[in-house]
Amino acid sequence: MGEQTLPLAGIRIVEFSHMVMGPAVGVILADLGADVIKVEPVGGDQTRRLLGSGAGYFPMFNRNKRSICLDLKSAKGLDAARRLAERADIVIENFRPGTLDRLGLGYEALRARNERLIYCSAKGFLAGPYENRTALDEVTQMMGGLAYMTGPPGRPLRAGSSVIDITGGMFGVIGILAALERRHRTGQGGEVKCSLFETTAFLVGQHMAQKAVTGEAAAPMPVRVSAWAIYDVFETANTDEQLFVGVVSDGQWQAFCQAFGLETLAADPAHATNNQRVLARDTLLPRVRELFRTLTRAELIARLETIGLPFAAIVRPDELFDDPHLVAGAGLVDVTIPGGEQTRLPALPIAFDDKRPALRHDIPAIDQDGADILREIGLAEADIAELTRAALAE
Repeated sequence: MGEQTLPLAGIRIVEFSHMVMGPAVGVILADLGADVIKVEPVGGDQTRRLLGSGAGYFPMFNRNKRSICLDLKSAKGLDAARRLAERADIVIENFRPGTLDRLGLGYEALRARNERLIYCSAKGFLAGPYENRTALDEVTQMMGGLAYMTGPPGRPLRAGSSVIDITGGMFGVIGILAALERRHRTGQGGEVKCSLFETTAFLVGQHMAQKAVTGEAAAPMPVRVSAWAIYDVFETANTDEQLFVGVVSDGQWQAFCQAFGLETLAADPAHATNNQRVLARDTLLPRVRELFRTLTRAELIARLETIGLPFAAIVRPDELFDDPHLVAGAGLVDVTIPGGEQTRLPALPIAFDDKRPALRHDIPAIDQDGADILREIGLAEADIAELTRAALAE
């Protein structure tokens, strides 16, 4: 897909962000073709230097962006940031409430100079009693019920990815694209806010609805009453190779029984409907578990794929580097990580006209594009040289 044919080609975005949520908004829009300028502090975004579970944040969420470092505590750095923002179609920020307002980079100040501006603030909370609290992905998973639903009873457990940061960012993108469409009609920009806590509430809404419908609170996922009888993780002949299998319709039940020699179960009228099988789960599951332990995972997959049942091998994230589907389908993009090593990371999970958005700009080095960006907003060469020297100072 050529750069000019990407859906957001020609849209300029200025991103004041760090960690995951704000950069997630930016990387989605960047992959869709927008020119995203990432404004970093002097010496670069601290997210670049995180260790442990944070080591992958910057590489994953900052490709297809251009980097400029500006000291927002200096008059010239702040002036350059204002010029950038005033010329942008979209501004993204995810700092604590009021931080950019105090610098003259808040929505009201910028809107006064650019009525077409769309301004997206990614926060912990929308308006309400909590809105000035400090929030993190894990904090809102705990207070929004997701950790309760993920772990076993009495042991709340955060999900195994920054799901709220990322999903919250996706809602930010939805809001931005809606505001862009409105701008096409009205010529006016607007303010978009997305948040961690309200995103968590939306994700657990199905469990709230379950309580409303049944009168009983949803049990954590490890001890839930499944809507289907065969819908679980199973051991195979090789105990380190687990497999998830779901049988979610009456037709699938018949196909499953025929494929695995369980015709007597299929013929039993007591197991004819899904709800009957759910009530008989304590009888059916042990029999299926015993059967699956006699077959290797490869044998099970071959048979399940033939009959079209939903299944999944249980894999680690690092095993996806070699996943044949991702590799064959342009599902991974080549990027350069710190130290100059090449790796492949997941592409945006969208296709346009059967083409996946690809890498246009590698993960930027600190202030890699600063001088070019400053020229684009009309700064004199002497000022560019001064700001460039300051950008890399520690």
